[in-house]
Amino acid sequence: MTAGLGMRRGGMAIAADVKAGPRPVSFGMGVVGLLALAMFINYVDRGNLATAAPLMKDELRLSASQLGLLLSVFYWTYVPGQLLAGWLAEKINPYRAYALGLAMWSLSTALTGVASGFSMLIVLRLLLGLGESTAFPCSSKLIAQHMPQHRLGIANGLVSMGLSLGPAFGTLAGGLLMAKTGWRPVFLLFGLASLLWLWPWLSATRRLSAAADEPKRDLAPSFLAIMGRREAWGAGLGHFCNNYAFYFVISWLPLYLVKSRGFTVSQMAELGGAIYVIYAAASIGTGWISDRWMAAGGSSNRVRKTVVIAGHALTAAAMAGCMLGTAPVAIASLFLAAVGFGLISPSLYAIGQTLAGPRGGGNWIAFQNALGNVAGIVAPIVTGAVVDRTGQFTWAFAVAGLAAVGGVLSWGFVVRKIAPLAWPGALITADQAPGSGLSSP
Repeated sequence: MTAGLGMRRGGMAIAADVKAGPRPVSFGMGVVGLLALAMFINYVDRGNLATAAPLMKDELRLSASQLGLLLSVFYWTYVPGQLLAGWLAEKINPYRAYALGLAMWSLSTALTGVASGFSMLIVLRLLLGLGESTAFPCSSKLIAQHMPQHRLGIANGLVSMGLSLGPAFGTLAGGLLMAKTGWRPVFLLFGLASLLWLWPWLSATRRLSAAADEPKRDLAPSFLAIMGRREAWGAGLGHFCNNYAFYFVISWLPLYLVKSRGFTVSQMAELGGAIYVIYAAASIGTGWISDRWMAAGGSSNRVRKTVVIAGHALTAAAMAGCMLGTAPVAIASLFLAAVGFGLISPSLYAIGQTLAGPRGGGNWIAFQNALGNVAGIVAPIVTGAVVDRTGQFTWAFAVAGLAAVGGVLSWGFVVRKIAPLAWPGALITADQAPGSGLSSP
């Protein structure tokens, strides 16, 4: 579809279709599959440190606070890197930016296998965070730009499935390999293997990338425009609340199972893998059901809010179960938390993509993800300090549960109607024109 005519109405440019013709390139589920695979790789490489924590802690003589700092420092570059990645996705080329980011984080992962001490690990985690910061802004920009509203659920569900299967594979396969070979060979293997993704990505998106290089007007809402919207802050706060609980689990689950519940490294790997498989199944199921619900007439507001609030409520209940229950109850609660995360994850990005519209998906998700991932800085450090002071995880689970309750409140009351927002001076597509449910400032 070619939008060659801009009509001014109320300070907003509306795209009119002056002629229709076949698209020179196509963005289909095959490319979404590659985005899901990249997210899988992203979370394998990101989570390796948590899986290796019991072994690294002993070999390098790290305290819980030092380990918490290593888990947290990743986000010191990951959070501000979101804004840089969003700018690259909107202004330059999301395909190329994603490829560069993956190359950087893969090499950082591989080099972790030869790290000689705490300081070198800090530097490599900073580089890993900068590389991985490209993932969500670039993938969300592409999904928002190319996928219709009633397909956002399944597209984000597939990406979320990759997000959840990454820790499953990393915890299970990585944990079992580490139990036999130690942690260093696993970092080398996983980091170098990650680079193989570049070949199908560059091949499949060559023409899409060339089209993205063509000169175009600045159509995307700016970061300042996004920051002026209540919905952006509400979405960022809700994202933070989800991420606090999720990053607490993904960062500390291996150490919790081994040190507090007495599981072996192999048993930890199996249980951790099962938790993430449940998360993956819930993610893809949520995406499919959400799309079916919307196709049957459900509004974006009703569908997305119902699902995301239910997910936070389940997560809060799960954290309480881990805090108060016996070992079997704690394991069942972690499985329940996985279902909660699976309900939330596809909705987080579909909500942002809906509010921002096709042209603003990169900048919006960059801002939302930056706020949300401040939890990645806070959760590991707070948890490490709590565990060092109390000698147990009870109060750490309590804090995560309170964060989940905060998510219920944020999505329920801070974020108002979930519908495409009107961006003054921004070009929007026909299905977002006034009369299509578009919200004004």
